[in-house]
Amino acid sequence: MSDLSLQRKLAAEILKVGRTRVWMDTEHLEEIKKAITRSSIKKMISHGYIKAKRAKIKIPELHPKRRTRGEGSRKGRKGSRLRKKRRWINTVRPLRNMLKELRDEKKIERKEYRRLYSLVKSGMFRSRAHLRLYLRQRGIVHENRT
Repeated sequence: MSDLSLQRKLAAEILKVGRTRVWMDTEHLEEIKKAITRSSIKKMISHGYIKAKRAKIKIPELHPKRRTRGEGSRKGRKGSRLRKKRRWINTVRPLRNMLKELRDEKKIERKEYRRLYSLVKSGMFRSRAHLRLYLRQRGIVHENRT
């Protein structure tokens, strides 16, 4: 279709659309190839051999695709991605909630709760699993699911 580039360009100018929106009838390609002037292209348009396609309606996506960055393209230190305070909050809140659940279910006593709470505050436990392991090893809670 590269031999129709002149006709496509002229038709786009006449129809006031982009080149990609110019449609040409495949049955009349030989006649369109012979049309090399603006007036001949206008005749082709009036015959209906060349038309302007409808503009595409851009519909926004409901959930745009999110691309995750790989480790190689990340910039900055570990702390610049997730601040130390936020990381601390993300660790401590679940631990404290777990202790409250254990206290409310009467699996640990109030004094033991206070002691464990201060250990959590001091940063002794990495995660809920770590706290669970500590409780089992010390014999504070014997259940298989705490």
